[in-house]
Amino acid sequence: MLIVFARVIILYAAVLFILRLSGKQQVSTLQPFELVTIVLLADVAAIPMATTGTPLINGLVGLFALLLSSFTLSFLTMKSARLRSAINGRPTVVVANGRLVEDAMRELRYSINDLLEQLRLAGYPAVNDVEFAVLETNGQLSVIPKSQRRPVMPADLGVPTSYEGLPTPLIVDGKVDRENLRLIRLDMDWLHRQIRAHGVDDPEAVLYAALDTQGRFFCQPKGRKTAGRLNGSASNRNGRPDRTAASASNGAAGLAGDSPLDKGTGQVNARLEPAEEGGQL
Repeated sequence: MLIVFARVIILYAAVLFILRLSGKQQVSTLQPFELVTIVLLADVAAIPMATTGTPLINGLVGLFALLLSSFTLSFLTMKSARLRSAINGRPTVVVANGRLVEDAMRELRYSINDLLEQLRLAGYPAVNDVEFAVLETNGQLSVIPKSQRRPVMPADLGVPTSYEGLPTPLIVDGKVDRENLRLIRLDMDWLHRQIRAHGVDDPEAVLYAALDTQGRFFCQPKGRKTAGRLNGSASNRNGRPDRTAASASNGAAGLAGDSPLDKGTGQVNARLEPAEEGGQL
């Protein structure tokens, strides 16, 4: 019994390791050879799990042989467009200028009902509202609407917009992300001042805290049904604006000379450097 348990744990860890090396992809976005690899991984791992007479090393060798094959095909398809087309196929236009491309759909055995379903999911129930629809090699449908049917963008109205970027998580479930704190060139003293302005003394009592590119600090303590206010000045325990938050932000600007916080406004005045844009989100 213990031998079977140990074999299952070892093979599970091996499969998990191989899947982790394979990259971050959902099953719905896998290329054909990648999907074949995933299916075979399960089959190869199942044999030594269920049959104790099969040497464990045989299963492990089979798993890593599949990994090597997958990496080799990935490398070759990156270097050769012809091989990539032969293995993965090519994107196919199924709607052009608001009309179905009947020959392409027949060749792909892609039914009109399936196409209409994908168009509805993309937010375009009418075929004549679509300029082009392309069936990608992974089975996803890319929809390009007609110019009069796409959502209005600020650029269409000539409205200028400012840089937004992504908020930087600093505390998640009581755990301080020191790497993200380093990337925005701030320190623990600044973070403690900010959470104290929200009525929290210990980072472990914070459910979530983040700083956006406008210098606004969001903090939600654990065990409270309402989130902290998302504005330049934090809220105190009584729900009234707490002036200590502004001083905390201004105080943070006195760290390094290249601090991302503006000394006058307490707002972020620069994006992350290109080499430092790898923070965990």
